Amino acid sequence: MKEFWDTRYSGSEYVYGTAPNAYLLAHHGLYQAGQTALAVGDGEGRNGVWLASRGLSVTSVDFSQQALAKAQALAQHQGVILETVWADLVGWKWPKGEFDHVISIYVHLPPAQRRQVHQSMLEALKPGGWLLLEAFHPEQIHHESGGPREPDMLYSSVMLREDLAGAEFMELAELAIQLDEGPGHRGRAAVTRALIRRPE
Repeated sequence: MKEFWDTRYSGSEYVYGTAPNAYLLAHHGLYQAGQTALAVGDGEGRNGVWLASRGLSVTSVDFSQQALAKAQALAQHQGVILETVWADLVGWKWPKGEFDHVISIYVHLPPAQRRQVHQSMLEALKPGGWLLLEAFHPEQIHHESGGPREPDMLYSSVMLREDLAGAEFMELAELAIQLDEGPGHRGRAAVTRALIRRPE
């Protein structure tokens, strides 16, 4: 899998563009200078760099070194500092209670690993911290705009509620949208979006 992502990110083009995800951008008011954020599976850094440009202290984690090198190049181009961590999300020693925000944009894992990683995301937050997540919904299997081709790696709202039992769901929606995020995500898509708060 690592080889797959290194190959995907090996070109000079930014596969998913350099602009932040639309759902993240829509919640710009949440992200304040001086806060801390963990961008999970951040790839080439488009979301982490945007958060850093707002004055947050950002850790961007991915298991493709090719992607992280491009994330650092993007950060330098934008004149911001981005801490990058090369890690497999399943085997990584996750921080606990450290972040004001965790961002998970199109991070898709097999069922056996998914719940563990989602719990780790929640535990990485400070009490009262926010997890913002967007992923492809099972209906995405009928679209050509990106995402896994294995149905069990696509996320529904029911699945997220089960994975993150005990968290406060402030928003949870399954939507049909038009994606325009670089050549890798373009066209009609079915997504699941969630804004989740770790209880105080």
